[in-house]
Amino acid sequence: MEFQPDAEKPWRRLFSRSAHPGSAIAAALFCARIMAAMLSKLMSLFLLGLVRFLTGSQARWYGCPPKAEQRIYFANHQSHADLVMIWAALPQELRSITRPIAAKDYWTKTPFRQWITTAVFNAVYVDRQSGTPPAAAAAAAPVEAVRVEPSLDSPGIAAPLGTPNPAEGEQIPLSGFVAAEMPAAPAAPSALPDMTHAAEPAPASGAASDAPVLDAQALRDALAPDDPLAPLVRALESGDSIVIFPEGTRGQGDEPQPFKSGLYKLALMFPQAVLVPAWIHNVQRVMPKGEVVPVPILCSVTFGAPIQVEPGEERRPFLDRARRAVIALREL
Repeated sequence: MEFQPDAEKPWRRLFSRSAHPGSAIAAALFCARIMAAMLSKLMSLFLLGLVRFLTGSQARWYGCPPKAEQRIYFANHQSHADLVMIWAALPQELRSITRPIAAKDYWTKTPFRQWITTAVFNAVYVDRQSGTPPAAAAAAAPVEAVRVEPSLDSPGIAAPLGTPNPAEGEQIPLSGFVAAEMPAAPAAPSALPDMTHAAEPAPASGAASDAPVLDAQALRDALAPDDPLAPLVRALESGDSIVIFPEGTRGQGDEPQPFKSGLYKLALMFPQAVLVPAWIHNVQRVMPKGEVVPVPILCSVTFGAPIQVEPGEERRPFLDRARRAVIALREL
């Protein structure tokens, strides 16, 4: 092997003063990535040890073992520490593929919180404000003056000013008319198409497994980009598992509040994902609402038997059943 002087070695050339500026920048970026990865790993180990020291972080599995498959864990929510608690309760092989959701308005308030949730927890940020704020929408699109036509069969339809009155018995096409400025009736969540079954003849052999996937894909494609579920859908589409809190906000009592519809929609969009209920016990005493100093106390996370949306099951019955599955773990 021919001797190579230090000045001729590639790594020497990379860091030498005469090296190309692009090479020096690439080396600096490479070193920065390594340092960031090491720092996040050290912080992960530190938080894991701290959580286990303060709470014990006991994980109990009933009805399903810890398994590396795509899952949607749904749990009660009583503290911001819920995210940390359920993350620490998972085994390492599941922790690396499971992403908890985090309220964007809270966990991005400071650079340190944002770094913790992105670099350590790999959390999915959820904007608790759904869609475009009404004030912004009203400012962006000025409303044209309209005249309400009470003679039209469809209430809430108005014609622009200057439109002649229709003759008696004359049918009016609805094109060219705009909705009057009146509160729109909220869309019933149960109006979401039931994609779990279809009243059609049984498909031919080999096509039975394709139909639900196509229906689920159609639901995902119909989701608005600014929908609060959009980040969760992207995480599940990439193959990750997620941890959600279907109450939507932290509860105050011993029992979780009624579940919101997000869990039901995700179950329809990803029928292959396993829905695992979880009960987080005592964590609200470690970090009560409004407190910043944790109190050492034993806590646990109990994981229960998976559930699924039954054929023909409507939104509210499913959400009530999912809520009961979480509450039932409290007594175990």
